[in-house]
Amino acid sequence: MSVETRQSPSTFRMPAGFNGLLPALILIVLFFVVPVVALLLRSVTEPAPGLQNYATLLGDSTYARVFFNTFLVAAVVTAVTVLVAFPVAWMLAIMPSALASIIFGVIILSMWTNLLTRTYAWMVLLQRTGVINRTLMAAGVIDQPLPLINNLTGVTIGMVYIMLPFMILPLVGTLRAIDPMTLRAAALCGASPFQAFRRILLPLSLPGIAAGALMVFVMSLGYFVTPALLGGTSNMMLAEMIAQMIQSLLNWGLGSAAAFILLVVTMALYALQLRLVGVRRMSGGV
Repeated sequence: MSVETRQSPSTFRMPAGFNGLLPALILIVLFFVVPVVALLLRSVTEPAPGLQNYATLLGDSTYARVFFNTFLVAAVVTAVTVLVAFPVAWMLAIMPSALASIIFGVIILSMWTNLLTRTYAWMVLLQRTGVINRTLMAAGVIDQPLPLINNLTGVTIGMVYIMLPFMILPLVGTLRAIDPMTLRAAALCGASPFQAFRRILLPLSLPGIAAGALMVFVMSLGYFVTPALLGGTSNMMLAEMIAQMIQSLLNWGLGSAAAFILLVVTMALYALQLRLVGVRRMSGGV
């Protein structure tokens, strides 16, 4: 006698490993999604519902100047950081591991030093009576002190120093993954050092450069302490403006709109970097 078996109705099952991810997802929602949504709501509801805060930011020449300064400083800092970090990263990639570990430790140690302390140190070094100007004048290089503070020069120097480790770290990993025999083969084929750098080393290191440049550029967009102390009022950046709007003027709507625009620009740059680097890796692997 055959016994009919009935299948129990299918029940919903959590994906494998989801329970382990649940605490992290809750933290992301509470500390990222909820604040961003609250920021967006304030930007379109205060002082009155509408998009007038965004219209003010994008239509006023004063705010446009702040946006321009912010992107100019971030671009200059990123470019200078790449130029300084690349030879340092290459040196760390090819030197003996024992010596590279010591230098690498010094670079990492600089990241643990208090940011405010490092910025004040640059204020002392860059001022008109600071060590740099006095040394240059004593050596006869200059006749009068150079304006190295309260301008774009001071901001660039201070921020490049702070951003260097964030550019060196991804570059070192990328450069160490490049087979040295590739460069030797290029030299045996008659390529000059510059040709080997331009056609082999630089293209292979582009993923590291892109990752580090994106990190430096995004961090520079939202930096506050260093531009506020080393820059002047004519070089105000977006983070300083947001702080003034919220802390001094209590204009939460306009400040929230400026912060949300900065967030959107950051996410757009990140998506663009992922697309460009992803396409390059796919084309390189074909």
